[in-house]
Amino acid sequence: MKRRPLPVSVALTATAALLLTACGSGDDKSSDNDKVTGAYQGAKTPKGSASRSGAPAVDNPDGVDVSLPKDMNLVFDWDKPKDKNEAAAMDDAANYLRAIYRGVNKRTTKDAAVTAYATGDGLHYANTQINAWIDGGWTATGTLRHYDGTTRSAPNGKSVEVAFCADSGKFFGKEIKTQKILKTKPSIEDFDYFKIVMVKFPTNEGLWQASKVFVEANAEKCQ
Repeated sequence: MKRRPLPVSVALTATAALLLTACGSGDDKSSDNDKVTGAYQGAKTPKGSASRSGAPAVDNPDGVDVSLPKDMNLVFDWDKPKDKNEAAAMDDAANYLRAIYRGVNKRTTKDAAVTAYATGDGLHYANTQINAWIDGGWTATGTLRHYDGTTRSAPNGKSVEVAFCADSGKFFGKEIKTQKILKTKPSIEDFDYFKIVMVKFPTNEGLWQASKVFVEANAEKCQ
């Protein structure tokens, strides 16, 4: 069994205008269609580590520890935007995902990385994902690949939408008690399409936080 991304938004049709106009409000809520068959909503069952571009393999960005165990590899295979704010937002979107899996590994939603890189609905999403892994008695192992990343800035420059595909075909849940790896056969369920709205942290120019998360599961566009 593989853990699927928990909250899956079924309303991606309105994201274009919605995400960038509503970002930072923290009022809109993503749909919480929990699919507990393997991983997070940004990954089926963990995949994780660093990437070659937008998200370098740094253990302590912004002074926050986002390191993961060696068998939990999150890969961010995307190009870094030229715009300074968009590049920073993309980096911290990757750190947000690392923070979620760090919480899974540490068995807690209270890790400093989670609270550093998430706010509002983004924090709710992270907590939901982490708690689902904890409640299931699982951790994650393998490689979770993120790719085809794009960014888009809001007119006010205070928020950036980071969109990308995720392939969890080689990322699996692992039972903590037995250490059994819950492998599954390759399928369309390995592919998810994410849109994360990142907002500037008021008192730290370099820090961006995930404020909203929208996920399209079984994303054919990502195959």
